[in-house]
This record gives sequence, structure tokens and C-alpha cells, in this order.
Amino acid sequence: MNRLLGVTLFCLATLVTAQTADAPPRFQIDQEHTKWIDSALRSMQTVKVGGTRFELLKIFTTEGGLSTPSQQTYVYRHCPYIKVDVKFAAGDEQLPTDKIVDMSRPYLDWSKAD
Repeated sequence: MNRLLGVTLFCLATLVTAQTADAPPRFQIDQEHTKWIDSALRSMQTVKVGGTRFELLKIFTTEGGLSTPSQQTYVYRHCPYIKVDVKFAAGDEQLPTDKIVDMSRPYLDWSKAD
């Protein structure tokens, strides 16, 4: 009986060890990166529909590529991979007073150059 109990416990221990070895590794949250992303998102959320191009340019800057006075992609000043697409109520020229009429959520993408 003791031998059967020993073999059973050995099999259970082997099974648990095998399952643990196959389990995906747990990830660790990088607190510094998390704080930076939190700060960046809070900063970006200050720009809203109804705001002006001038207010947008405090947080974002223009990206290369095709654009018009009424529609353009902007990149976050601290990381060119974070972008927003913005539409303005604009005429033929880009003016600091142009009102934002639509703005995408921030997204990630590679940089583009002219």
C-alpha cells in the first residue's frame, strides 16, 4: 500500500512539474514605462474636438506625407510613433485658429518621411 501511495505521489508531482514547465512565462509590468504612457495619454487627452490647431501643436507636431489644410496626421512630440489623424474646419490655408472638427484616437505606426 505504501508503495502504491509513493508511486501515485511521484506521478502527481511529475504531472504538476510538466504542466508548470509548459505554462507561458508570466510577464512583469514595467512601472516606468507604464507611468510614461499614462502621462502621455493624459497630455494627449487635453486636445479635443472644438479646440484649435494652435492648441494641438502644443502636444503634437506635423508628420511628413500627404496632407491638406483640412486634414493631416500629427505625431506626439515625445514619440513619433504615436499619432492622431485630425480634420479641421479650414480654408485654403493652415491657420492657428482653425477648429478641430474630428480627431482619431491615438494609435501606433511607423514614421513617415517626405
